[in-house]
This record gives sequence, C-alpha cells and structure tokens, in this order.
Amino acid sequence: MDSFGQNLIEVLPRLRRYAISLSRSRERADDLVQTACAKALAARGSWQEDTRFDAWMFRILRNAWIDTLRQQQRGGPMSDIDDHPDAAATDGESAVMARLSLQSVNTAIDTLPVEQRDVLLLVCVEDFSYGQAAEMLGIPLGTVMSRLARAREKISLLTGIESKSKR
Repeated sequence: MDSFGQNLIEVLPRLRRYAISLSRSRERADDLVQTACAKALAARGSWQEDTRFDAWMFRILRNAWIDTLRQQQRGGPMSDIDDHPDAAATDGESAVMARLSLQSVNTAIDTLPVEQRDVLLLVCVEDFSYGQAAEMLGIPLGTVMSRLARAREKISLLTGIESKSKR
C-alpha cells in the first residue's frame, strides 16, 4: 500500500468523528466520509507530500459537508442525534448526568454561528492548531482566535459554567 492509502486509512476514525460532529447523524457522517474519500481519491494528484494529509482531508470533508447543506436547503428530511439511543450510555446515574451534560453542550454548540462552530470543532475536538485551522478554513489566524474565544464564551454561558456576573 502506498503512503496515500496508508494516510487515508489512518485518518478515517478522526474524519468520522468530525463528520458526526457536523451532521449529528452516524448514517449521514458515514456518507459524508465516503464522499470525502471518493473526492480525495479523485484529486489524489493535487495532494502534496510535504503538506499534512489530515488537514487536506478535513478540508475536503468540510467542503463536502457544505455541499450537503446546500443540497438539503432544497429539501429533504433531517434526523436528530437524539433519535439514535445507541449513541449514549443507558445505565446508572452518572450515565444520565453525562448524557444531560453532553446534551447541554451539544445544544450550546448548535446555537453557535457556523463560522464559530467550525473553528471550535477543528481546534477543540479534532486538536488542530490555530494555524492549521486557519489554513483549512482559509481565514487569518486572528480570526480563528477570536471566533474560538466567542464560541467558548457562549458555550460557557449557555451551559452554566460561567455566569455573566463574572465578566
């Protein structure tokens, strides 16, 4: 197997996790990852070996997600992550509390503007650096930093982690 194929296999779990974060559906996430992989294979010649493969794939996946959103604006049903009980633990008080906390954070993330949500997911969930996120999103580093700060502040307020009086 060549380095392209090996890199693709290694990044698949992270791509799927990011796709689930974007789409809030395991089925749509799988479709999204499949689309991104097909696009990457078709554009294989445009990847430069001296660049980060994962950043290149995340950009392809994000662009595929934007294309999906545009298609959905023309119609089609959406599925809520809460409709998939297999996505969360079901026993014990801690599992219930964890589910409530996760739901609270998910709800807060859903209220963020798309620009802030993209930065938050790339930096905080997928562990890309600010510079890598800026490159993937095609925005200045300072914009990444300010969007992330605003996203974190809003999530803190909405989840009760920080009260407005602390400011």
